[in-house]
Amino acid sequence: MAADQLARDSRAKIARGIRDSFDPLVSAAVDAIYAEVPAYGASTDPELRANVSAHVAAIFLQFLDGLEDDLPARRGNFTVTREQASRRLAQGISLADFLQAFRIGQITLWQGVLDAAQNDEQARSAALLLVERIMRVIELGSTVAAEAYIEAQQHQLAEHDRLRRDLVEDLLARRTTFAGRKRSALQAAGLGPQARLLVASAVSVEDTGEQALAAAVAAITGTGLATLRQDEIVGVLAVRHGDAASTVAALERAALALDQVKLAVGVSTVHSGLHEVPEAYAEAQSARDALGNSAGIVALPGLTAFEYLVIREAATAQRLIRPEVREFITQDAAAGGALIATLVAYAAADLNAKIAAERLHLHVNTAYYRLERIADRTGYDVRKLADVVELLIAIRVLGGRAAAGSQAAAGSQAATGNFITRP
Repeated sequence: MAADQLARDSRAKIARGIRDSFDPLVSAAVDAIYAEVPAYGASTDPELRANVSAHVAAIFLQFLDGLEDDLPARRGNFTVTREQASRRLAQGISLADFLQAFRIGQITLWQGVLDAAQNDEQARSAALLLVERIMRVIELGSTVAAEAYIEAQQHQLAEHDRLRRDLVEDLLARRTTFAGRKRSALQAAGLGPQARLLVASAVSVEDTGEQALAAAVAAITGTGLATLRQDEIVGVLAVRHGDAASTVAALERAALALDQVKLAVGVSTVHSGLHEVPEAYAEAQSARDALGNSAGIVALPGLTAFEYLVIREAATAQRLIRPEVREFITQDAAAGGALIATLVAYAAADLNAKIAAERLHLHVNTAYYRLERIADRTGYDVRKLADVVELLIAIRVLGGRAAAGSQAAAGSQAATGNFITRP
Protein backbone atom coordinates (compact mmCIF):
# COMPACT_ATOMS: atom_id res chain seq x y z
CA MET A 1 0.00 0.00 0.00
CA ALA A 2 1.32 3.45 -0.90
CA ALA A 3 2.62 5.63 1.90
CA ASP A 4 0.08 8.36 1.16
CA GLN A 5 -2.77 5.88 1.43
CA LEU A 6 -1.38 4.53 4.71
CA ALA A 7 -1.25 8.09 6.07
CA ARG A 8 -4.83 8.75 4.98
CA ASP A 9 -6.03 5.51 6.52
CA SER A 10 -4.21 6.28 9.76
CA ARG A 11 -5.69 9.77 9.95
CA ALA A 12 -9.13 8.35 9.22
CA LYS A 13 -8.74 5.82 12.04
CA ILE A 14 -7.75 8.57 14.45
CA ALA A 15 -10.66 10.71 13.31
CA ARG A 16 -13.12 7.82 13.83
CA GLY A 17 -11.73 7.16 17.26
CA ILE A 18 -12.16 10.79 18.26
CA ARG A 19 -15.69 10.96 16.86
CA ASP A 20 -16.64 7.76 18.70
CA SER A 21 -15.51 9.30 21.99
CA PHE A 22 -16.40 12.87 21.08
CA ASP A 23 -18.84 13.72 23.88
CA PRO A 24 -16.72 12.20 26.69
CA LEU A 25 -13.67 13.96 25.25
CA VAL A 26 -15.45 17.33 25.27
CA SER A 27 -16.63 16.71 28.85
CA ALA A 28 -13.09 15.79 29.90
CA ALA A 29 -11.76 19.01 28.41
CA VAL A 30 -14.42 21.11 30.17
CA ASP A 31 -13.75 19.34 33.48
CA ALA A 32 -10.01 20.00 33.09
CA ILE A 33 -10.65 23.68 32.39
CA TYR A 34 -12.79 24.04 35.50
CA ALA A 35 -10.25 22.14 37.59
CA GLU A 36 -7.18 24.06 36.41
CA VAL A 37 -8.51 27.62 35.91
CA PRO A 38 -10.05 28.88 39.19
CA ALA A 39 -11.93 31.74 37.52
CA TYR A 40 -14.21 29.29 35.75
CA GLY A 41 -15.15 27.42 38.90
CA ALA A 42 -15.66 30.69 40.77
CA SER A 43 -17.99 32.14 38.15
CA THR A 44 -21.68 32.46 39.00
CA ASP A 45 -22.77 32.81 35.38
CA PRO A 46 -25.31 30.00 34.76
CA GLU A 47 -24.47 29.83 31.05
CA LEU A 48 -20.69 29.67 31.33
CA ARG A 49 -20.28 25.89 31.40
CA ALA A 50 -22.60 25.42 28.41
CA ASN A 51 -20.69 28.13 26.52
CA VAL A 52 -17.36 26.46 27.29
CA SER A 53 -18.70 23.07 26.14
CA ALA A 54 -19.99 24.57 22.89
CA HIS A 55 -16.65 26.26 22.23
CA VAL A 56 -14.61 23.14 22.94
CA ALA A 57 -16.90 21.06 20.73
CA ALA A 58 -16.66 23.56 17.86
CA ILE A 59 -12.84 23.62 17.97
CA PHE A 60 -12.65 19.82 18.14
CA LEU A 61 -14.97 19.51 15.13
CA GLN A 62 -12.91 22.05 13.22
CA PHE A 63 -9.82 19.95 13.93
CA LEU A 64 -11.56 16.74 12.82
CA ASP A 65 -12.80 18.26 9.58
CA GLY A 66 -9.29 19.43 8.78
CA LEU A 67 -7.87 16.06 9.72
CA GLU A 68 -10.22 14.10 7.47
CA ASP A 69 -9.79 16.46 4.51
CA ASP A 70 -6.09 17.03 5.22
CA LEU A 71 -6.61 20.80 5.39
CA PRO A 72 -4.61 23.13 7.66
CA ALA A 73 -6.34 25.39 10.18
CA ARG A 74 -7.09 28.91 8.94
CA ARG A 75 -8.22 32.11 10.66
CA GLY A 76 -11.65 31.81 9.11
CA ASN A 77 -12.21 28.55 11.02
CA PHE A 78 -12.32 30.41 14.36
CA THR A 79 -15.47 32.52 14.03
CA VAL A 80 -16.90 30.79 17.09
CA THR A 81 -13.76 31.72 19.06
CA ARG A 82 -14.33 35.42 18.34
CA GLU A 83 -17.88 35.13 19.63
CA GLN A 84 -16.84 33.18 22.72
CA ALA A 85 -14.06 35.68 23.53
CA SER A 86 -16.64 38.46 23.71
CA ARG A 87 -18.83 36.32 25.94
CA ARG A 88 -15.97 35.57 28.35
CA LEU A 89 -15.37 39.28 28.81
CA ALA A 90 -19.02 39.79 29.74
CA GLN A 91 -18.83 36.73 32.02
CA GLY A 92 -15.89 38.20 33.95
CA ILE A 93 -13.23 35.79 32.64
CA SER A 94 -9.86 37.44 32.01
CA LEU A 95 -8.01 37.11 28.71
CA ALA A 96 -5.21 35.14 30.38
CA ASP A 97 -7.71 32.67 31.84
CA PHE A 98 -9.53 32.36 28.51
CA LEU A 99 -6.29 31.58 26.67
CA GLN A 100 -5.25 29.09 29.33
CA ALA A 101 -8.60 27.34 28.98
CA PHE A 102 -8.16 27.22 25.20
CA ARG A 103 -4.76 25.52 25.56
CA ILE A 104 -6.11 23.03 28.08
CA GLY A 105 -8.77 22.05 25.56
CA GLN A 106 -6.13 21.34 22.91
CA ILE A 107 -4.05 19.29 25.35
CA THR A 108 -7.13 17.16 26.00
CA LEU A 109 -7.63 16.85 22.25
CA TRP A 110 -4.05 15.63 21.87
CA GLN A 111 -4.69 12.97 24.50
CA GLY A 112 -7.75 11.95 22.49
CA VAL A 113 -5.57 11.60 19.40
CA LEU A 114 -3.18 9.28 21.24
CA ASP A 115 -6.05 7.22 22.64
CA ALA A 116 -7.58 6.89 19.17
CA ALA A 117 -4.27 5.63 17.76
CA GLN A 118 -4.13 2.94 20.50
CA ASN A 119 -1.47 0.32 19.73
CA ASP A 120 -1.62 0.69 15.96
CA GLU A 121 1.96 1.48 14.95
CA GLN A 122 0.94 3.25 11.74
CA ALA A 123 -1.71 5.30 13.56
CA ARG A 124 0.72 6.30 16.31
CA SER A 125 3.24 7.39 13.70
CA ALA A 126 0.50 9.43 12.04
CA ALA A 127 -0.44 10.89 15.42
CA LEU A 128 3.06 12.27 15.88
CA LEU A 129 2.65 14.09 12.60
CA LEU A 130 -0.48 15.75 13.97
CA VAL A 131 1.44 17.64 16.66
CA GLU A 132 2.13 20.47 14.23
CA ARG A 133 -1.54 20.56 13.23
CA ILE A 134 -2.66 20.88 16.85
CA MET A 135 -0.01 23.52 17.54
CA ARG A 136 -1.34 25.44 14.56
CA VAL A 137 -4.84 25.27 16.03
CA ILE A 138 -3.51 26.57 19.37
CA GLU A 139 -1.51 29.36 17.70
CA LEU A 140 -4.29 30.59 15.42
CA GLY A 141 -7.03 30.09 17.96
CA SER A 142 -5.12 31.97 20.67
CA THR A 143 -4.34 34.83 18.30
CA VAL A 144 -7.95 35.17 17.18
CA ALA A 145 -9.15 34.89 20.79
CA ALA A 146 -6.78 37.60 22.01
CA GLU A 147 -7.69 39.97 19.18
CA ALA A 148 -11.42 39.45 19.71
CA TYR A 149 -11.16 39.79 23.48
CA ILE A 150 -9.19 43.05 23.30
CA GLU A 151 -11.57 44.42 20.68
CA ALA A 152 -14.56 43.57 22.86
CA GLN A 153 -12.78 45.04 25.89
CA GLN A 154 -12.12 48.32 24.09
CA HIS A 155 -15.74 48.48 22.98
CA GLN A 156 -16.89 47.79 26.52
CA LEU A 157 -14.62 50.51 27.93
CA ALA A 158 -15.88 52.99 25.34
CA GLU A 159 -19.47 52.14 26.27
CA HIS A 160 -18.73 52.55 29.97
CA ASP A 161 -17.00 55.89 29.32
CA ARG A 162 -19.98 57.13 27.34
CA LEU A 163 -22.38 55.95 30.05
CA ARG A 164 -20.43 57.71 32.81
CA ARG A 165 -20.12 60.90 30.75
CA ASP A 166 -23.86 60.99 30.03
CA LEU A 167 -24.67 60.23 33.65
CA VAL A 168 -22.48 63.02 35.02
CA GLU A 169 -23.98 65.45 32.50
CA ASP A 170 -27.46 64.39 33.64
CA LEU A 171 -26.56 65.02 37.28
CA LEU A 172 -25.06 68.43 36.50
CA ALA A 173 -28.30 69.28 34.67
CA ARG A 174 -30.20 68.24 37.82
CA ARG A 175 -31.75 65.15 36.21
CA THR A 176 -31.98 62.59 38.99
CA THR A 177 -34.40 59.88 37.83
CA PHE A 178 -32.68 56.94 36.13
CA ALA A 179 -33.40 53.42 34.97
CA GLY A 180 -31.51 50.54 33.39
CA ARG A 181 -27.76 50.82 33.00
CA LYS A 182 -27.57 54.35 34.41
CA ARG A 183 -29.30 53.29 37.60
CA SER A 184 -26.98 50.27 37.85
CA ALA A 185 -23.93 52.49 37.40
CA LEU A 186 -25.11 54.80 40.18
CA GLN A 187 -25.79 51.87 42.48
CA ALA A 188 -22.35 50.42 41.77
CA ALA A 189 -20.85 53.79 42.82
CA GLY A 190 -22.95 53.83 46.01
CA LEU A 191 -25.03 56.79 44.80
CA GLY A 192 -28.72 56.54 45.62
CA PRO A 193 -31.21 59.41 45.19
CA GLN A 194 -30.58 60.72 48.73
CA ALA A 195 -26.94 59.66 49.06
CA ARG A 196 -24.47 61.84 50.92
CA LEU A 197 -21.87 62.81 48.36
CA LEU A 198 -18.87 64.91 47.41
CA VAL A 199 -18.03 66.29 43.98
CA ALA A 200 -14.42 66.58 42.81
CA SER A 201 -13.12 68.80 40.01
CA ALA A 202 -9.60 68.13 38.69
CA VAL A 203 -7.41 69.50 35.91
CA SER A 204 -3.88 68.70 34.87
CA VAL A 205 -1.37 71.44 35.68
CA GLU A 206 0.88 70.31 32.81
CA ASP A 207 0.45 69.42 29.15
CA THR A 208 -0.83 65.87 29.36
CA GLY A 209 -1.58 63.21 26.74
CA GLU A 210 -4.92 61.46 26.34
CA GLN A 211 -3.66 58.21 27.85
CA ALA A 212 -2.47 59.93 31.02
CA LEU A 213 -5.81 61.73 31.40
CA ALA A 214 -7.64 58.45 30.81
CA ALA A 215 -5.53 56.88 33.57
CA ALA A 216 -6.46 59.76 35.87
CA VAL A 217 -10.16 59.28 35.12
CA ALA A 218 -9.81 55.57 35.82
CA ALA A 219 -8.06 56.29 39.13
CA ILE A 220 -10.82 58.64 40.28
CA THR A 221 -13.47 56.24 38.98
CA GLY A 222 -12.03 53.76 41.45
CA THR A 223 -13.36 56.01 44.22
CA GLY A 224 -16.74 56.82 42.63
CA LEU A 225 -18.31 58.01 39.38
CA ALA A 226 -15.96 60.05 37.16
CA THR A 227 -15.67 61.30 33.61
CA LEU A 228 -13.65 63.68 31.46
CA ARG A 229 -15.39 66.90 30.37
CA GLN A 230 -13.06 68.47 27.81
CA ASP A 231 -9.92 69.05 29.93
CA GLU A 232 -11.63 68.69 33.34
CA ILE A 233 -12.18 65.51 35.32
CA VAL A 234 -15.43 65.52 37.30
CA GLY A 235 -16.07 62.93 39.99
CA VAL A 236 -19.20 62.29 42.07
CA LEU A 237 -18.18 60.33 45.16
CA ALA A 238 -20.43 58.66 47.71
CA VAL A 239 -19.69 59.43 51.37
CA ARG A 240 -19.97 55.98 52.88
CA HIS A 241 -20.78 55.51 56.55
CA GLY A 242 -20.93 59.28 56.97
CA ASP A 243 -17.13 59.59 56.83
CA ALA A 244 -16.09 62.34 54.41
CA ALA A 245 -12.46 62.12 55.58
CA SER A 246 -12.02 58.55 54.34
CA THR A 247 -13.61 59.44 50.99
CA VAL A 248 -11.24 62.37 50.57
CA ALA A 249 -8.28 60.21 51.65
CA ALA A 250 -9.13 57.59 49.01
CA LEU A 251 -9.34 60.31 46.35
CA GLU A 252 -6.05 61.79 47.55
CA ARG A 253 -4.28 58.42 47.32
CA ALA A 254 -5.64 57.85 43.82
CA ALA A 255 -4.63 61.31 42.57
CA LEU A 256 -1.19 61.45 44.14
CA ALA A 257 -0.31 57.92 42.97
CA LEU A 258 -0.50 58.95 39.31
CA ASP A 259 2.90 58.99 37.64
CA GLN A 260 2.20 60.67 34.31
CA VAL A 261 -0.14 63.47 35.30
CA LYS A 262 -0.15 66.04 38.09
CA LEU A 263 -3.61 67.21 39.09
CA ALA A 264 -5.05 70.22 40.83
CA VAL A 265 -8.10 68.83 42.60
CA GLY A 266 -10.92 70.63 44.40
CA VAL A 267 -13.42 68.75 46.56
CA SER A 268 -16.81 70.09 47.62
CA THR A 269 -18.44 69.99 51.02
CA VAL A 270 -20.76 67.06 51.77
CA HIS A 271 -24.17 67.31 50.07
CA SER A 272 -27.25 65.15 50.51
CA GLY A 273 -29.05 63.91 47.41
CA LEU A 274 -28.29 63.73 43.70
CA HIS A 275 -30.24 66.95 43.13
CA GLU A 276 -27.43 68.88 44.88
CA VAL A 277 -24.67 67.80 42.48
CA PRO A 278 -24.67 71.17 40.60
CA GLU A 279 -24.07 73.13 43.81
CA ALA A 280 -21.39 70.68 44.93
CA TYR A 281 -19.71 70.99 41.53
CA ALA A 282 -19.53 74.78 41.83
CA GLU A 283 -17.88 74.41 45.24
CA ALA A 284 -15.36 71.89 43.87
CA GLN A 285 -14.35 74.25 41.07
CA SER A 286 -13.94 77.12 43.54
CA ALA A 287 -11.75 74.95 45.76
CA ARG A 288 -9.66 73.84 42.80
CA ASP A 289 -9.13 77.43 41.70
CA ALA A 290 -7.41 78.10 45.03
CA LEU A 291 -4.49 75.96 43.84
CA GLY A 292 -3.85 78.11 40.79
CA ASN A 293 -1.33 76.28 38.64
CA SER A 294 -0.06 74.09 41.47
CA ALA A 295 -0.75 70.38 41.82
CA GLY A 296 -2.48 69.19 44.98
CA ILE A 297 -5.87 68.79 46.61
CA VAL A 298 -8.05 71.35 48.37
CA ALA A 299 -10.82 69.51 50.20
CA LEU A 300 -13.52 71.74 51.65
CA PRO A 301 -14.74 69.22 54.27
CA GLY A 302 -11.47 69.82 56.16
CA LEU A 303 -11.76 73.62 56.18
CA THR A 304 -13.14 76.01 58.72
CA ALA A 305 -15.15 78.99 57.49
CA PHE A 306 -12.09 81.16 58.16
CA GLU A 307 -9.84 78.97 56.02
CA TYR A 308 -12.37 78.90 53.19
CA LEU A 309 -12.60 82.68 53.12
CA VAL A 310 -8.82 82.92 53.03
CA ILE A 311 -8.37 80.66 50.03
CA ARG A 312 -11.43 82.03 48.24
CA GLU A 313 -10.10 85.57 48.37
CA ALA A 314 -6.41 84.67 48.30
CA ALA A 315 -5.50 87.04 45.46
CA THR A 316 -7.09 90.02 47.18
CA ALA A 317 -5.65 88.97 50.54
CA GLN A 318 -2.15 88.86 49.06
CA ARG A 319 -2.44 92.47 47.94
CA LEU A 320 -3.45 93.49 51.47
CA ILE A 321 -0.37 91.97 53.11
CA ARG A 322 2.12 94.59 54.23
CA PRO A 323 5.50 94.51 52.38
CA GLU A 324 7.52 93.87 55.55
CA VAL A 325 5.28 90.88 56.43
CA ARG A 326 5.58 89.51 52.91
CA GLU A 327 9.37 89.85 53.07
CA PHE A 328 9.50 88.17 56.48
CA ILE A 329 7.43 85.15 55.36
CA THR A 330 9.26 84.71 52.06
CA GLN A 331 12.73 84.92 53.62
CA ASP A 332 11.96 82.73 56.62
CA ALA A 333 10.26 80.09 54.48
CA ALA A 334 13.33 79.99 52.23
CA ALA A 335 15.54 79.56 55.30
CA GLY A 336 13.55 76.61 56.64
CA GLY A 337 10.62 78.35 58.34
CA ALA A 338 11.81 78.18 61.97
CA LEU A 339 10.25 81.53 62.95
CA ILE A 340 6.99 80.76 61.15
CA ALA A 341 6.78 77.35 62.83
CA THR A 342 7.33 79.01 66.22
CA LEU A 343 4.56 81.56 65.60
CA VAL A 344 2.13 78.87 64.48
CA ALA A 345 2.89 76.72 67.54
CA TYR A 346 2.51 79.83 69.73
CA ALA A 347 -0.93 80.51 68.26
CA ALA A 348 -1.94 76.85 68.65
CA ALA A 349 -0.94 77.09 72.33
CA ASP A 350 -3.30 80.04 72.88
CA LEU A 351 -0.39 82.52 72.89
CA ASN A 352 1.46 80.57 75.61
CA ALA A 353 5.16 80.63 74.77
CA LYS A 354 6.08 77.97 77.34
CA ILE A 355 3.66 75.42 75.90
CA ALA A 356 4.76 76.29 72.37
CA ALA A 357 8.39 75.73 73.36
CA GLU A 358 7.57 72.32 74.84
CA ARG A 359 5.74 71.25 71.67
CA LEU A 360 8.65 72.40 69.51
CA HIS A 361 11.22 70.85 71.88
CA LEU A 362 12.85 74.26 72.41
CA HIS A 363 14.13 76.09 75.46
CA VAL A 364 11.54 78.68 76.42
CA ASN A 365 14.10 81.48 76.06
CA THR A 366 14.60 80.41 72.43
CA ALA A 367 10.87 80.66 71.84
CA TYR A 368 10.75 84.14 73.37
CA TYR A 369 13.74 85.22 71.30
CA ARG A 370 12.08 84.02 68.10
CA LEU A 371 8.82 85.78 68.92
CA GLU A 372 10.72 89.03 69.54
CA ARG A 373 12.41 88.69 66.14
CA ILE A 374 9.03 88.18 64.48
CA ALA A 375 7.71 91.34 66.15
CA ASP A 376 10.77 93.33 65.11
CA ARG A 377 10.64 92.19 61.49
CA THR A 378 6.90 92.51 60.94
CA GLY A 379 5.91 95.42 63.18
CA TYR A 380 3.15 93.31 64.74
CA ASP A 381 2.70 92.81 68.50
CA VAL A 382 2.66 89.04 69.01
CA ARG A 383 1.05 89.53 72.43
CA LYS A 384 -2.14 90.73 70.72
CA LEU A 385 -4.51 88.14 69.28
CA ALA A 386 -5.60 90.37 66.38
CA ASP A 387 -2.00 90.87 65.26
CA VAL A 388 -1.24 87.15 65.52
CA VAL A 389 -4.34 86.38 63.43
CA GLU A 390 -3.17 88.84 60.78
CA LEU A 391 0.18 87.06 60.62
CA LEU A 392 -1.48 83.64 60.42
CA ILE A 393 -3.60 84.80 57.50
CA ALA A 394 -0.49 86.07 55.73
CA ILE A 395 1.29 82.75 56.38
CA ARG A 396 -1.65 80.84 54.97
CA VAL A 397 -1.95 83.02 51.88
CA LEU A 398 1.78 83.19 51.13
CA GLY A 399 3.40 80.31 52.99
CA GLY A 400 0.69 77.78 52.10
CA ARG A 401 1.57 78.25 48.44
CA ALA A 402 5.23 79.24 48.25
CA ALA A 403 6.54 77.11 51.09
CA ALA A 404 4.68 73.85 50.46
CA GLY A 405 6.66 71.00 51.88
CA SER A 406 8.81 73.28 54.06
CA GLN A 407 8.73 73.57 57.83
CA ALA A 408 6.64 76.70 57.43
CA ALA A 409 3.97 74.98 55.43
CA ALA A 410 3.92 72.08 57.85
CA GLY A 411 3.51 74.42 60.79
CA SER A 412 0.80 76.40 59.01
CA GLN A 413 -1.20 73.24 58.41
CA ALA A 414 -0.80 72.19 62.02
CA ALA A 415 -2.41 75.40 63.18
CA THR A 416 -5.16 75.90 60.64
CA GLY A 417 -6.04 72.41 59.44
CA ASN A 418 -4.53 70.10 56.82
CA PHE A 419 -6.88 70.87 53.96
CA ILE A 420 -4.30 71.39 51.22
CA THR A 421 -2.31 68.36 50.13
CA ARG A 422 0.54 68.58 47.67
CA PRO A 423 2.75 65.92 46.11
